Amino acid sequence: MTRYRDLGLSVGLLSPGPMNAITDVTGVRIGMTTLIEGDGPLEVGTGPIRTGVTAILPHEGIAEAPLFAGCHTLNGNGELTGLEWVRESGLLTTPIAITNTHSVGVVRDALVAYEVRNRPKGPAFWSLPVVGETYDGALNDINGQHVRQEHLFSAIEQASEGPVPEGCVGGGTGMICHDFKGGTGTASRVVQGGQGKRWTVGALVQANHGDRERLTVDGVHVGEAIPTDEIPSAWDEEERIGSTAEGSIIVIVATDAPLVPHQLRRLAQRVSLGIARVGGGGGDSSGDIFLAFSTANAGRITISKTDAGPGPISVEMLPNREITSLFWGVIEATEEAILNALVAAETLTGRDGITAHALPHERLVETMTKHGRGPNR
Repeated sequence: MTRYRDLGLSVGLLSPGPMNAITDVTGVRIGMTTLIEGDGPLEVGTGPIRTGVTAILPHEGIAEAPLFAGCHTLNGNGELTGLEWVRESGLLTTPIAITNTHSVGVVRDALVAYEVRNRPKGPAFWSLPVVGETYDGALNDINGQHVRQEHLFSAIEQASEGPVPEGCVGGGTGMICHDFKGGTGTASRVVQGGQGKRWTVGALVQANHGDRERLTVDGVHVGEAIPTDEIPSAWDEEERIGSTAEGSIIVIVATDAPLVPHQLRRLAQRVSLGIARVGGGGGDSSGDIFLAFSTANAGRITISKTDAGPGPISVEMLPNREITSLFWGVIEATEEAILNALVAAETLTGRDGITAHALPHERLVETMTKHGRGPNR
């Protein structure tokens, strides 16, 4: 797997974490199931299959010890289930999953089933899982609904705190970004806080959005330099055979900074700026939905799916004046996560022979170098 920085390129002013991934936030684990099967003409219910599911486990005890969270929608033609309760309570109470548009329901139910299977016997409880989606129907038999409960279970059970696979994997398997092959990407930033403290911000994206001519990398108009008459767009191929849809992007942000819900909502808002730096704008039929959570108060918050004891709960929070650096961490991590999705993704042919072509690394480096933003500058 090749990542953006493996090409000698850089972006932003802040330093990445050790893995340059959302898993640089201690306790966050990522797991994926990738489904690639069959070739040829579309046969609904059979394939070809180019899809999957990504699971984000915010911390080990999320079912009993929720985390503070906030969310933001840039454009709402999409889905991230469970957000009404996140907005109402300021709490994230379940793992997060991302899949394709027509598999949201089964993945949502699978998260409930996984908790039922693993929760100790006791009082009745409720669950409002957070599951997001983007449309992979240009490459995948999306109406065949090939993602099953066991695929979500497998993603959770494989989840790790290590490096995160990127590109054509998990929920991002069949996605297209800026008319190149897109998918799953991640990045992180380390920011300096007050009193010598350092905080980590990580982003994970499922990138299925953007137009070629607007693709911008570190300020360079790469999309204009590599137009669709040089490298075709899979969206154009889908339109040619009589069906087309616009894309979306789901972004999950994690941080170890002690933030409370209104501050995390403000972090989620800054995701939009990271998307814009790469040339995304939130089109009319795009679903651009973002969630941010903090692991800092894990274990302190007990009000969740069962009754809590009486009395106040003590939590930590940063003063608002100290979170501007975290805003920039979100912006840069989102920007680079999208670039990692683009660079890691490989050319993939899906249903009806539609091909999503990878962003060519040589042309990217050539274009960046021409504009003074090349390797090891």
